[in-house]
Amino acid sequence: MSGLTTADAFTAGAFTAAEAAAWIRRAAELVSADADRLTRLDAAIGDGDHGLNLDRGFAAAVEALPGGVPPGRVLIAAGRAIVSKTGGASGPLYGTALRRAGKALGDTEEASAAQLGEALTAAVTGIRELGGAQPGDKTMLDALTPAAEAFAASAEQGVPAAARAALEAAEQGAEATVPLVARKGRASYLGERSAGHLDPGAASSVLLLRALADVTATSLSAPGPTET
Repeated sequence: MSGLTTADAFTAGAFTAAEAAAWIRRAAELVSADADRLTRLDAAIGDGDHGLNLDRGFAAAVEALPGGVPPGRVLIAAGRAIVSKTGGASGPLYGTALRRAGKALGDTEEASAAQLGEALTAAVTGIRELGGAQPGDKTMLDALTPAAEAFAASAEQGVPAAARAALEAAEQGAEATVPLVARKGRASYLGERSAGHLDPGAASSVLLLRALADVTATSLSAPGPTET
């Protein structure tokens, strides 16, 4: 287990290894607390194991968090653990997302909001390439795609503000999956019957963005506009 905690000293305005580790820990907490709801959502249109699988995967990710490495490597380690311990499609998808985000950050010790935005975009691209889905297909991409776009659009306001914008976009995107007919994943087998249900992958994606917003809101101070 890593020695990094949310009480570690944070660098104002930058996303460091401490924030990366705190993000994964907070995501694990939120997934664990919401696992039953995620499973119920998945039982309606999927295999009924989404919450259980993700809970196991993020618990493994917390155990795998390394110390003394840049934030990108923290996310890569978490992604690898999720892939190895999470069943179903969610393991490879979330694992790929975190590994792609980590690779995008590279070995930078303190990522700017713009760099973190690029990492989130890379995560979304990884999911899209692996699963073959697009926004509108009633998948996690319906939450993550607008979230990444909102983060990038708000990056100049600092990480906390961008994370809040991403969370709001993810929540709206997830809610928009309710009337959709699934075109990818297990839910697509139901055809028209998949409409009227919240996509479980979109719901869990909101938790990941909420974790990022929670951690950065308490650990970073957003730089205000510079007056001239």
